[in-house]
Amino acid sequence: MAHCCTGSWRAPVYFTVSVILAFIAISTSMHSKTEQPSSPTKLNFHELSLNASKALRKAGFNVMATLLQVSPEIFLLSPNSTIFAIQDDAISNSSLPPWLLRNLLQYHTSPLNLPMKDLLKKPRGSCLPTLHRQKNIAITNIDFKETTVDINNVSVTHPDVFLAETISVHGVLEPFSSLDPEDVHQGWNSIQAPTCNAMSVLVSDAVKSTNMVEWSWIVRLLSSNGFVPFAIGLNSVLEEILKDYKGLNSVTIFAPPNLQSLTSPSPLLKRTVWFHILPQRLTYNELTALPAGTLLMTLVRDLSLEVAGTAGFKGGLIINGIEIVAPDIFTSKKFTVHGISRAFEVADQVAAIGT
Repeated sequence: MAHCCTGSWRAPVYFTVSVILAFIAISTSMHSKTEQPSSPTKLNFHELSLNASKALRKAGFNVMATLLQVSPEIFLLSPNSTIFAIQDDAISNSSLPPWLLRNLLQYHTSPLNLPMKDLLKKPRGSCLPTLHRQKNIAITNIDFKETTVDINNVSVTHPDVFLAETISVHGVLEPFSSLDPEDVHQGWNSIQAPTCNAMSVLVSDAVKSTNMVEWSWIVRLLSSNGFVPFAIGLNSVLEEILKDYKGLNSVTIFAPPNLQSLTSPSPLLKRTVWFHILPQRLTYNELTALPAGTLLMTLVRDLSLEVAGTAGFKGGLIINGIEIVAPDIFTSKKFTVHGISRAFEVADQVAAIGT
């Protein structure tokens, strides 16, 4: 009986996986907003996703294993991750469109590294953040005797499928949220998140207080996507940013393709990099809505950038005489990065940083 059905899952599973991956590839190339994996090197990142994928496949989570191996950017968007793997039949039998399936997968991924021993330490009712924006998952039951945990009333059936320094992977009995295809038009809101209690609010606040702006993530995104000189410059002045802007909780970065000869720490490098950063998050649409002549405060307290309007028909927005050629290339709730054609000129400015 079991033998006759050995390969029965393969056709719908691989069809679903191929559709999801095709959607992700198309959306990435069209919008150039890919939230890239945050790994010190590409080699380490791919080794990590490959090893986690092998462990998932060995445990019987073939769809999640394939997705993690081929498109790890769905899951690994932060320095740390916990993935709650969904059973094959739950994904292959779903009639949801690929874009909503991707949301569902990210709702099953937390930007925290939580092996089973750490999950068991959490108070019942604690909420955990996910990669699905503004949606949490909740620990609804803990059985210390059986060492089991329920999340959103779903049992973690395969704890510690894969563990590493920055990632934990667990298998769950079923999806954390039941998405009715009839309500698919609701998009983000169709995932029903649990209500956090007071204890979970403390957990959330602790996470926010230790990671106001994801600077290390930003540096990696820049360095792995063609903005290496600026990434190096930003990394060299990060300590001073953290010291002088302790309450900073959001930024806008204008990333140039190069910084000419500014390759080593110096007052000019610091001044140049800071002049490309706003202490607030402004998307491209928000910038274009500003009247021409609007001044934007930068991290250089005495210097501002000026909005000058768009460059002709279908031209990009002009800031300080420089065109934004790649708007919103990287975004999160706390930052957005716009690619500009060349670096802003600051050498002829007389104001000093921090005065």
